[in-house]
Amino acid sequence: MAQCTPDTAAAIQAVVDDLRGLGHELRQSDLFRSREMQQQAYLDYKEGRKTAFSPPPGGSMHEAGRAMDIDLSSIGVPLSQFWEIAKTHGFSPITDSPDASRSEAWHFDCRGSHDAVYQYVKQGKVGAVVAPYTQMAHSGIVAIGVQVDGLPDQGVAFLQAALIRLGFDPGRIDGVMGPRTQKGIQDAGPDPNDPAGSASQLLQQKFPGEF
Repeated sequence: MAQCTPDTAAAIQAVVDDLRGLGHELRQSDLFRSREMQQQAYLDYKEGRKTAFSPPPGGSMHEAGRAMDIDLSSIGVPLSQFWEIAKTHGFSPITDSPDASRSEAWHFDCRGSHDAVYQYVKQGKVGAVVAPYTQMAHSGIVAIGVQVDGLPDQGVAFLQAALIRLGFDPGRIDGVMGPRTQKGIQDAGPDPNDPAGSASQLLQQKFPGEF
């Protein structure tokens, strides 16, 4: 819990309180993962030591402190009912139906403002090269100051993600200061001497619960 974002921690506590009100407890099997932990999970999947898919580092909301894996046997209510409880408090299931037999039925994301990145990519704003979920994970991870492999400039990547979350159009989160990102900065109007700092202030004003 100490490693997850403030809004995720609050959402988890709200889910716990609702379950306790029904006479049940929530047990988690996973929450925050460091880059090293995500790499190990990816290797375990790739090399056949685990069957559930784990993306390489930079691709999981666990690394952003915004995902929880739960022990489905602990919730004490049907998964469909837990879905409604979780959604009420800002969690999104990663599967498309509440079927406890499916892989990743135990995984829930607290997307927060990073859902704007998912929707931005899903709408085709950056082409079809990068998956919406991966870009959303990039956004969540750089937001907490963790390096994402393959992004040459962490500061530019943070700024790109911030602009998308604020409703601007900087293009793909790729860590490259191209003309589209420059135009997004101009449209947002941050301090030209400190665009990342200005973007952070705008994010805190718009999404105070995430800080």
